[in-house]
Amino acid sequence: MNSTKPTKAPKPSFTGYEVFVIAILAFLQFTVILDFMVMSPLGAILMPKLKITPSQFGWAVSVYAFSACISGLLAAGFADKFDRKKLLIFFYVGFLIGTALCAIATTYHLLLAARIVTGLFGGVIGSVGMAIITDLFSIERRGRVMGFVQMAFGVSQVLGLPIGLVLANRFGWHAPFWMIAGVGLIPGIIIALYMKPVTAHLKLQHDRNPFEHLGKTIANSNYILAFLATTLLATGGFMLMPFGSAFSIHNLGLTQEDLPVLYGISGLFSFIFGPLAGFLSDKLGKYKVFVGGTLMTMIIVAIYTNLGVTPLAMVITINVIMFAGIMARMVSSTAMISAIPEPKDRGAFMSINSSVQQLSGGLAAALAGMVIAEGPDKKLLHYSTLGIIVMASMAGCMILMFFINRQVSHKFAKAAPAAEPAKEMAEAFVIE
Repeated sequence: MNSTKPTKAPKPSFTGYEVFVIAILAFLQFTVILDFMVMSPLGAILMPKLKITPSQFGWAVSVYAFSACISGLLAAGFADKFDRKKLLIFFYVGFLIGTALCAIATTYHLLLAARIVTGLFGGVIGSVGMAIITDLFSIERRGRVMGFVQMAFGVSQVLGLPIGLVLANRFGWHAPFWMIAGVGLIPGIIIALYMKPVTAHLKLQHDRNPFEHLGKTIANSNYILAFLATTLLATGGFMLMPFGSAFSIHNLGLTQEDLPVLYGISGLFSFIFGPLAGFLSDKLGKYKVFVGGTLMTMIIVAIYTNLGVTPLAMVITINVIMFAGIMARMVSSTAMISAIPEPKDRGAFMSINSSVQQLSGGLAAALAGMVIAEGPDKKLLHYSTLGIIVMASMAGCMILMFFINRQVSHKFAKAAPAAEPAKEMAEAFVIE
């Protein structure tokens, strides 16, 4: 292969229905991401309100991930045996019920139980959505699709978290969960009414029972590397995010009223970073964008976790740069990993991959709660130690993603070595 990158960027060729699918899946992801992310800024309210320690709060975040891990494994064997639309609706309804239970919880233990229910259903939604995207969109367009869907992350920052914090400050910590449950009804109804069935994978499925299908997918040696990479990918966010609001208030010197501004402005830039990361991933190569985003994030993590009292403007600037790196990593890695499974295994692979992500993330959040301590002045201690662990995991992930990139490149080159479109797809991944 003579060139180091494709001669031209793939042309955006989305039909009206494909645009609808991208938009509605992004909307759905917004509600799921917001439900998980809202726990972080609520930490500064929940810990004193429920009289719990940082370690207990870490478990309140972790139980969602652990239950999501279990449900993902249980659902993996069935994920390729049903219409993906029906699976999506089933788990989304359960997710909304779990969120409503969070809204009516009155004690720490009731909140834990509600988070378990939410995780059992919410943890599978992302994997079903990913399988739908992989079924409907070819690899040369998938970076841009992932970029737009990941904008849900930015929307949750710009609209969801600030509104949720304002509601929490005014009406109590239950209010954001009521908001999510109410808004979440909209994409559920739209999907039920207007999304077409997604059933093409059913013709490729020949395993006799779900457990046989699950076993074959787990045992497939071509998938192991992706699961290992996902383990490290989850470490960073789950370690730093749960204590972000408490660190901002007690260590950086921000106020509770500053948090909506911080999250809102940071998320606003995600509207730019998501699509840009997707475009660059398709044009320059997924792995190149992943490496650039990882190095940027590592530098910012090293700075951020060692900060003392810092002006709001500086904290916002640091967060914006960090979000640029995070979005580059999320979009490019998701596009790469989505190319690993065979069509007949996509649902099971995505469910197992989601379970691995949730399990490693839950363990990371629990570990963070053990590392972090609260000083007499409420400052969080040992936050810089978390930064070192996160940077080490990112460095290891770059190595694993290199081999995944090579695996994907060889897969497409082998599938159609004489076809120019396949050549362009392979070149989009190859590192020279």
